[in-house]
Amino acid sequence: MQGTHPVAACVVFKNGKPSKKEYRHYNIKTVVGPDDFASMEEVVFRRYKRLLSENEPLPQLIVIDGGKGQLSSALKSLDVLGLRGKIAIIGIAKRLEEIYYPGDAVPLYLDKKSETLKIIQQLRNEAHRFGITFHRNKRSKSAIQSELEQIPTIGKQTITTLLRKFKSAKRVKKASFEELEAEIGHARANIIFKYFNPKEK
Repeated sequence: MQGTHPVAACVVFKNGKPSKKEYRHYNIKTVVGPDDFASMEEVVFRRYKRLLSENEPLPQLIVIDGGKGQLSSALKSLDVLGLRGKIAIIGIAKRLEEIYYPGDAVPLYLDKKSETLKIIQQLRNEAHRFGITFHRNKRSKSAIQSELEQIPTIGKQTITTLLRKFKSAKRVKKASFEELEAEIGHARANIIFKYFNPKEK
């Protein structure tokens, strides 16, 4: 997911079913600006470097969300990690549901009723759902924190104090006047509480 908060998602299926405890989110760290290929390269490297370092079992198949470009980017990371040829990998391009294999410029088209295609589509769609949910939550948290910074006369130190206590900007927004007052005093608590609760007396 590109934008102001680029993220990626990894889902895991075992025996054709989601293994949700093994799902992972990734904040893109090394890529500046929207670059789908570089982001794919970063995430694949981080994912499988960690599995190797923790001696975790590797998957039988990696399904990349994308066509030739995304697949090539993923393969670069597998090369660096010495994993090319040790794990099967394919890419699925959404427009025509084309299946790409490494080193083959011509995609494979599976029968639309194929159970294999249905599993691959389910994987891809589940990754989209998981990633979109994470992306929306991240943007929402950022928006609320930015809103804290917009409150007149409330400085960074006060915001830091509140976030240390309440753990998230969303909880600050929902806090009672008494809870705020206990942390930052009457005057500043009054300003913040009235800002988020303008109808309260």
